[in-house]
Amino acid sequence: MIKLHNLTKIYQAQGVETRALSEVDLTVKKGEFVSIMGPSGCGKTTLLNIIGLLDSYNEGLFVFNDTNVSDLSERQKLKLRKEKIGFVFQNFNLIDDLTVSENIELPLHYLGYAAQDRRQRVLEVLEMVGMGHRRDFFPYQLSGGQQQKVAVGRAIIAKPSLILADEPTGNLDSTQGNEIMEMLSRLNDQGTTLIMVTHSSHDASYSQRIVRIMDGQVVSEKKVLHAQF
Repeated sequence: MIKLHNLTKIYQAQGVETRALSEVDLTVKKGEFVSIMGPSGCGKTTLLNIIGLLDSYNEGLFVFNDTNVSDLSERQKLKLRKEKIGFVFQNFNLIDDLTVSENIELPLHYLGYAAQDRRQRVLEVLEMVGMGHRRDFFPYQLSGGQQQKVAVGRAIIAKPSLILADEPTGNLDSTQGNEIMEMLSRLNDQGTTLIMVTHSSHDASYSQRIVRIMDGQVVSEKKVLHAQF
């Protein structure tokens, strides 16, 4: 699904050149759950933003679903992002003056879904994330864990093939964090590909593979062994 080869990202400011990513090679298969780990400032979020078509790169190859991303126009990238990718952020990024239902529904507006289809899909997703009883609440009326459930609902409403999660439990306590990780794990079990940036070894244990980054380079990869019952 995702193939990166020799991917390099360089930032320039006031004549100073900074390599955020340097010759990164990474492949993520359809249906895989991959965690990206490393110290702050090592390039994890930059890598996630490039995969999510939110940022550009300077050199290398990026293939998404057999399509070379560099061959796409900005309009085509936007269409691909809206239709195929869902995002879950550490800070939730909900819209304060929209209700739970309206926040979840928002991506379907951008995709041009009919009102009846939007309502039906929102009801399904509210049930999936366990927020039906809070559907008419506003974000400020919710706990952090509840807000992140809404964010997950928004991410999956258009049935994306890929979900990108950037520190999804970073602002949650351990109980709320475990609920979010269980939710993401279930989505992966249903066939959704997940790539997650995290500092948490506990959260990474839910994934199938851990990729470690240091100074903008991939330094190791290992499979995660899960207990069999």
